[in-house]
Amino acid sequence: MHPDWLSNAYLVADREGGSAVFVDSGAPLGPLRAAVERWRVRPEAVLRTHSHHDHVANEANLGLPVETGAVEVGSLRVEAIPTPGHSDDMVAFVINGEAVFTGDTLFKDSVGGGDYEQVRRSVMDVLLGLPHELRVLPGHTDETTLAREWEQNPFVRYWRGLEEGSERCSVGGEDATLVVWSPDYDGKGKALVRFSDGREEIVGGSRVERR
Repeated sequence: MHPDWLSNAYLVADREGGSAVFVDSGAPLGPLRAAVERWRVRPEAVLRTHSHHDHVANEANLGLPVETGAVEVGSLRVEAIPTPGHSDDMVAFVINGEAVFTGDTLFKDSVGGGDYEQVRRSVMDVLLGLPHELRVLPGHTDETTLAREWEQNPFVRYWRGLEEGSERCSVGGEDATLVVWSPDYDGKGKALVRFSDGREEIVGGSRVERR
C-alpha cells in the first residue's frame, strides 16, 4: 500500500512456480517483487482497474502487457466487469470466482465518489449482484467481503432503504441533509448529501459543514 495515497497493488498467482498477474501498480512494488521470487512465479500481465495516477504509477516499470478485459493466465481465469462512476474506465476483476478487485468503486464501509447514479448502479446492481461470499480486494486499504458490505456499509444500507440520516448541513454554501456519513478509507470522511431540490451527491467529508 502506498504510504500517502493508501492505494493497493496486488500479486495473484495460480500456484507456487506457476503464473501470476499484478493488479494495479500504484503502491510500492518491492514487496510484490519479493513475493515473485519467493513463490518462484512468472508474472504475465498487469490488470488495470482504472487509469488514475495512484493506480498506474509504476505500471511502465513492470514491462508487462496491460489488461483491462477478460484474460486467462495459467489457471487464473479473470473476468472483467465494467463498473463506471468513479471513472469512465473503471473495471472490477473477478479471479477464479474467489475474489473481486473493486478498484475505487467499493471499499470497506465506503464507496467511490463520482457520477452518483453510475456509482450506485455499479455498487448495488453489479458488484452486489455477485455472490456475496466473494472476497473484496479494494483499490485502497482494507480487505472485506461483499457479504459484510451488504450488511454494514452505510451507503449500501441507505440504498437498501434500511437507514437514513437527517442532520442538517451545508456543502459549498448550499443547504443540504446529511443522509450518510462514513469515515472512508483514509479517515477523512465521505458523505452522501441531499440538496433541497432532491439532488443527491457523494462528497468528501471536508466539503461538509455540519449545523
